[in-house]
Amino acid sequence: MIHAQGVTKYYGPLTGIEGVSFQVERGEVVGFLGPNGAGKSTTMRILTCYMPATAGTATIDGLDCFEQSLQVRSRIGYLPENVPLYTDLPVRRFLRFVASAKGVEGRKEKGEIDRVVAVCGLEKVAGRIIGHLSKGYRQRVGLAQALVNSPSVLILDDPTTGLDPSQIIEIRKLIKGLSERHTILLSSHILPEVAQICQRVIIMNKGRIIATDTPSNLTHQLQKSAHVNVEVKGAASPALMDAVHGLPGVLGVKHANDREGRFIVETDRAEDLRPHIARLLVERGESLLELKLMDLSLEDIFMQLVTEEKVQEEGSP
Repeated sequence: MIHAQGVTKYYGPLTGIEGVSFQVERGEVVGFLGPNGAGKSTTMRILTCYMPATAGTATIDGLDCFEQSLQVRSRIGYLPENVPLYTDLPVRRFLRFVASAKGVEGRKEKGEIDRVVAVCGLEKVAGRIIGHLSKGYRQRVGLAQALVNSPSVLILDDPTTGLDPSQIIEIRKLIKGLSERHTILLSSHILPEVAQICQRVIIMNKGRIIATDTPSNLTHQLQKSAHVNVEVKGAASPALMDAVHGLPGVLGVKHANDREGRFIVETDRAEDLRPHIARLLVERGESLLELKLMDLSLEDIFMQLVTEEKVQEEGSP
């Protein structure tokens, strides 16, 4: 559905992105991650025909984003980071303008506007001036304009930027619902949000792709040891922690900072040591409150990849 091969963009002497290659299959929801300046927005602008690549090819549904830009634009819905809304227009009038610009037939226009208003939960504010709406509702209007004419691909650049926590949850639920009918490429700085919505992630840094896989596969590749979160009633004594440290396969034990009875056990990934840890605690008469295997979060994965790349660059001649 979305294919990028060796996509490169120069801004004069500066390199925006270089050799970017990836694909997003039909029906996938893929997260696009990277620090500020990594090249995410540049890549999205090329995919949405906003500007051409200097080199390489980008296609949507088999259509070249430069040579066949009009056909590509009819197949995508784009929500940029800063949503371009006509704030002096009512919601429905703005959506009528968008429908006309996208070539929706006149007899189908009202039904299409009704559909996107319902999908995006805009019924209560459909007659109000956009400039009088909350930030959350303006984001919904932005999503609605992207959905007009039922594009097969949605490209969303930081759709929850500037929203409060309750608004973020609302937009997240909305995007999850859209994933049932659209292929989605989603850029976001909120990594837990990406982990909840996306099936796969693409991580960029300094204009290049440094990783692409499912969060679980990246965790398996990067997590060299396992971590078990343990909590006992009362304080975890040094003697108790020494005893746990003495179990075969335990690599280290350290106190957690939040509670005196909680500590973290680092173990070899070759074997799940939770049964052995539990048995030891029971035999020592401890009251076990929690025993939980901890995986790397998407934020941990992101920071590890970006940090490792920085160290490698600093170490190179």
